[in-house]
Amino acid sequence: MMQARDWVSFFAGLAVGLLGLLPMLGYFTFLNDLKVSVVVWIVAVAALYLVWNSIIEITNSNIIGTFSIAIAGIALLSGLLPVLHSFGIGWGWFELKWLPGTVYNFILIIEGAFLMVATFAMEL
Repeated sequence: MMQARDWVSFFAGLAVGLLGLLPMLGYFTFLNDLKVSVVVWIVAVAALYLVWNSIIEITNSNIIGTFSIAIAGIALLSGLLPVLHSFGIGWGWFELKWLPGTVYNFILIIEGAFLMVATFAMEL
């Protein structure tokens, strides 16, 4: 039976995915003007939420959880390293200035998709 946490994961994934998809389609182009630091924080928080969902999937003996936690780890690194650098922690390359905003849009779309999949995978 679907629980409230499942639907929260679905709607959070939908919001995160649309936040990455709409600027790429030409809608809500003001989202492209967001500072990269704001987008990085969104990527990091969504990745932490995906890690939590992935752990639930893995404890339910679901193979999708393994893929989800790998995706969450990559997204968490791409979001957490610049956040740490903004606090003065880490080397200069932690800033990841070489990643354009489009890459973060793709990361948001992938995170959103995996959060929406987690809606159903947490119950398998």
